[in-house]
Amino acid sequence: MEQERAELVNERAEVSPYVPPPPHRRRSDHIQASAQVVVAIAVVLAICYVAKLVLIVLLVSVLLAFMLAPIVDGCERMKVPRGVGALVAVLVLLGLFYGMTYFFYNRAVQFVQDLPRYSANIRETVGKVRQRAQQIQQTKEDVLPSSREEDQGAVRVRQQTDWADTLTQGAGKVWEVALTISFVPFLVFFMLTWQEHARAATVMLFQIENRNTAYVTLGRISAMIRSFLVGNLFMGLFLSAASTVVFGILHLPFFYFLGFISGFLSLIPYLGPVLAIVPPLAAGLGQLHGGGVLVIFATVFALHIFAINVFYPKLIGKRLQLNPLVVTIALLLWGWIWGAMGLILAVPITAALKIIFDHVESLRPYGAWLGE
Repeated sequence: MEQERAELVNERAEVSPYVPPPPHRRRSDHIQASAQVVVAIAVVLAICYVAKLVLIVLLVSVLLAFMLAPIVDGCERMKVPRGVGALVAVLVLLGLFYGMTYFFYNRAVQFVQDLPRYSANIRETVGKVRQRAQQIQQTKEDVLPSSREEDQGAVRVRQQTDWADTLTQGAGKVWEVALTISFVPFLVFFMLTWQEHARAATVMLFQIENRNTAYVTLGRISAMIRSFLVGNLFMGLFLSAASTVVFGILHLPFFYFLGFISGFLSLIPYLGPVLAIVPPLAAGLGQLHGGGVLVIFATVFALHIFAINVFYPKLIGKRLQLNPLVVTIALLLWGWIWGAMGLILAVPITAALKIIFDHVESLRPYGAWLGE
């Protein structure tokens, strides 16, 4: 009996040596894991595309809540309840929105009323462009006469457009967008009121050993968003003021209106200078000559380069730490998914992802790839 017990103990004490899986099994596991990652990314992007309106409203509400947070914090320091401070901040937001809408609407109406003054110059400019296009078309037909003969012999069928259905669909889409946007003030109010509760509840979703990391990650994301908003606000005001001065010297109509729009359009990465040139050129169509057009081009590009190389690194760059390739890919991706709003939200979304990657051990290589 004692001998059998000793043999049983020896068998239990024996440790079977570790046998690594065969190479084909390791390759199969690696391929399976990569496929799961690809499928997960595709599902997330599909959700972002299908629910883009809701997600855009949520993200815009988050940005607005961060912008209005100092007002709520100031009210709290004056012993005002947080709910009342959040209500004051939302009322300030609505007042600013109403004031800007009223200002821009009046300027647009006035511009339309003054448009007949510039109609002669505009018609002359458009006529020159049309004449040049006709010359190009005539040259093409002279060089390629066969294409003209084929066009003459071809039968063209035009489908009749049902304008009633088009207007009905357009009205339904506008109503859907307006209804979704109407949630923004309420979302901002509750985000400001329940800010600390939401942050603590989010941290509690993680395991105990990961809660400190989650808390630090959320804090860094908050600091990044504040820095992004404040930096862009200061850069937009600077670009708007400088553009307004230059446009006023050029005697552009509504130069203060154009300077404000051009300055903030210039903040859009990469596409900003191109978009910022459009308003002053459109307003000066027919009355600007070669020198004035060159001044507008030089002003917009010079201000954009100065802001990106001087203001951007000091106000925003330290928080973002994204390399130019990643920013370009992010703009392309989110612009394709969400359109114009994707171009505005691409940078903070990518910067937030980088912060998350930097604080998760298994994702740090991806954070390093996104960084400078």
